[in-house]
Amino acid sequence: WSVTSTGGTAGGQLGFRVQSYAWVFGLEAQGNWLGLRGSKVSNAFLLFPGDLTNRSRIDAFGLFTGQIGYAWGDTLFYVKGGLAVTTARYNDIVTATGLIAATASDTRAGGAVGAGLEYGFFPGWSVAVEYDHLFMGSRNLGFSSVVLNGSIQPGTTVVTDRIRQDLDLITVRVNYTFGGPSIAKY
Repeated sequence: WSVTSTGGTAGGQLGFRVQSYAWVFGLEAQGNWLGLRGSKVSNAFLLFPGDLTNRSRIDAFGLFTGQIGYAWGDTLFYVKGGLAVTTARYNDIVTATGLIAATASDTRAGGAVGAGLEYGFFPGWSVAVEYDHLFMGSRNLGFSSVVLNGSIQPGTTVVTDRIRQDLDLITVRVNYTFGGPSIAKY
């Protein structure tokens, strides 16, 4: 299924950068709690088309990336790429009642690419706007029933869905440099 999700994120990053002339190179690990949620009418159904709604929630993501950038004055433009990890939960909801018919959860690894613009506004402090695309691929997930009817026991796999998970993230970050030389002026 494909769902457009909205929500917010909070987290942190740890890494380092080195500068050679105007070129900046770095490594970074980032972890975020995430509240991306979305829903759509399911292609599968119990009794008639449209009686199930798919709901998805991505709870967290992590990025492990390398960066290369170009600095001028207090501004840094950079591109990045590396590994991404996400955790997500999926529910099939009975549309008419809102009751959960089946659930699945998933942790997966994939690739990440991104670009950002960072501005050093005070020694040790900077603000950045960043775009990341996470290529998480497709996977078949078995949905387990919660309570569907008297003949199906909870925990029984009732349907398998192929779920593709690619994410486009735009984040705004405030960064503080500590430990080692401060690179607030690029």
